[in-house]
Amino acid sequence: MRIAKANETGYVKNVHGGKRRAYASLIGYTLFWCTVCWAAVYYGGFVPWLPGISGVTVAPFILSLLLIGIRKANEWERAVVLRLGKFKAIRGPGLYFAAPFIDRVAKTIDIRIRVTDFSAQETLTLDSVTVTVDALCFWLIWDPEKAVLELEDYEDAVILSSKTALRNAISSHDLTTFLHRGDIIEGEIQTQVDKKTTEWGITVQHIEITDIQIPESLQDSLSRLAVAEREKKSRILLAEAEIEVAKKLEEAVQIYSKNEPAMKLKILSILNEGLKAGNSMMLVPSSITEKLQGTDIFGLAALNEIKRGKEETK
Repeated sequence: MRIAKANETGYVKNVHGGKRRAYASLIGYTLFWCTVCWAAVYYGGFVPWLPGISGVTVAPFILSLLLIGIRKANEWERAVVLRLGKFKAIRGPGLYFAAPFIDRVAKTIDIRIRVTDFSAQETLTLDSVTVTVDALCFWLIWDPEKAVLELEDYEDAVILSSKTALRNAISSHDLTTFLHRGDIIEGEIQTQVDKKTTEWGITVQHIEITDIQIPESLQDSLSRLAVAEREKKSRILLAEAEIEVAKKLEEAVQIYSKNEPAMKLKILSILNEGLKAGNSMMLVPSSITEKLQGTDIFGLAALNEIKRGKEETK
């Protein structure tokens, strides 16, 4: 990536130099043809071996040639100009001049970031699972000269290189890596493709996996596995909660065992909560509350003592 950035910076400098050369060429051609027009007007009627030729007939022809040679490129476009079949310069953005019948614009390149989708059809992963992976490739051209002169179709070259790198990544990783660590796969694909396209004046900025299709039978197995995994985690969380509750109860027992009034207040609060239910009634004799012990939470021991007292009286 650093090589591409360095080349891209150097290309920007060349673009500014190319603009100055283009303007100088345009001014030079304009002065040349204006001189020819002036000479035709001035000497047209005095040259004996050019009968019938005058400035009135020559000037429009020369002016039309001059206008035909003026071209325009947008801010995001660069024109690859050939002169007599050989590379001349990169022109644009703005106005530039291409000499008629001599210069030819081989191609106008869009240097903005492009997005191209590609896919790898039914490729086996490392654990022998057939998958179909769809992805996006974000790329741009930073050197139009290389992209046009060294490649017949640079867009097809990027797509085919991305497909090849994606198949290699699929065959060298298992399905779990694709499902949980897709960023690793994307980085590997980008590195492989960018290493190849940098020599063509193209930089791959990012690869993004959009869809992974697996067989339906395997989808059912993965769904059952996910359900089992979630159930396992829920049971573990429930067990951990019970352990924490038991620890807190142990701490509460130690506190109540050392403070008998607090224990009696807890007993009364439990009775109060039972009465708050509203769908039941509880009768508590006053003698039970008088004989409540610190460890007798529901008053059962006091009730048994009262019963034994009644039996002894009889």
